[in-house]
Amino acid sequence: MFELSVERTFCAAHAISIGGRREPVHGHNWRVSVTVAGETLDSDGLLCDFHVIERVLDGVIEPMHNADLNRVQPFTSVNPTAEQVARHIAAAIAPGLPGHAALRSVSVAEAPGCVATYRPGA
Repeated sequence: MFELSVERTFCAAHAISIGGRREPVHGHNWRVSVTVAGETLDSDGLLCDFHVIERVLDGVIEPMHNADLNRVQPFTSVNPTAEQVARHIAAAIAPGLPGHAALRSVSVAEAPGCVATYRPGA
């Protein structure tokens, strides 16, 4: 099994609700790590070109960069927790991957040492 990971960062604010109480709006420097996996390589010896993953991920996070996540779809109706951000990115990035590379996980860190990971199908 081969795995590739790509990391990106973006700046965004959010205010999540915990126990029915909404916290104040605050910002983070979000770090996103996307990992894809597959058992076969293409004729160039690649699971997937890193640039393909980068382009797809950049397109997904662009609307969130320098934004208040509470005002960005789907977070206008979904609590913008790190867990939900990871799931959103996973759902948006998976269709853009080449057929032999499957999405393994998306991890989102909103602060050093605070990481949420979503694994599709797990």
